[in-house]
Amino acid sequence: MISKTVTASESVLATRLVVRYDHRPIQRMSRTHSASTDGLVFIFLGDRLWLDFVNTDDVRQGMRVDLLRDFDAFLRWLEASSLLDAERSGGIRRRAQLQLAGASAVLAEGRRIRATLRALAERGAQSLEVQRSAVLEINRVLGRSVGTRRLEERPDGTFMRSFIPGGDAFAALMIPVVESAADSLVTGELTRVRRCGDPHCPRVFLDSTRNGRRRWCQMGTCGNRAKASRHRARVRREMANRA
Repeated sequence: MISKTVTASESVLATRLVVRYDHRPIQRMSRTHSASTDGLVFIFLGDRLWLDFVNTDDVRQGMRVDLLRDFDAFLRWLEASSLLDAERSGGIRRRAQLQLAGASAVLAEGRRIRATLRALAERGAQSLEVQRSAVLEINRVLGRSVGTRRLEERPDGTFMRSFIPGGDAFAALMIPVVESAADSLVTGELTRVRRCGDPHCPRVFLDSTRNGRRRWCQMGTCGNRAKASRHRARVRREMANRA
């Protein structure tokens, strides 16, 4: 979650952000869920925050779609990810209206980071060069995000880390995402990161199955399409053999 503290003048420009984020091994309560806000449907199936962020570069109805179409959509993804609540995102939107260039820069940076993280998800396990490029990007973001890290208690009695930026609050918005990617690098779990087995689907996910053989982002969609395609091919072969 992100919270703000406003000075006595109630200036939007004086807004300070507190970024709260999980470092639990699995960052989703369920393997797959979706969230819809004003026509934007975000799919959460990566089992890691950074993978869900990569999946905002998606394919819908056969067309490549950038779900981060503007700064407002970026904020809506943060809301859907439980990193930002509606009240606090309103404060950030008001600030963005006063700092259009800053908001545009954050969106551009988010897309650039997403491209780096996609490379990490798809090729990081096989390429040390890709890993090093991701580390440079992660460290660049973390290096600009000067502030204070804290440990906070959740309502259920468990704990989570938080970050209070001392500089540009916009820059803090990407901290949970890059921290999540950093955790995957530190724990060595890149070998379990997969791209969906459907060649037309760009979604990535963490394979947490015991045998490590999960192929599809969702069995009910891509998996079923693959099964149907194999069935049609088998029927065609049988008909050709009969002929």
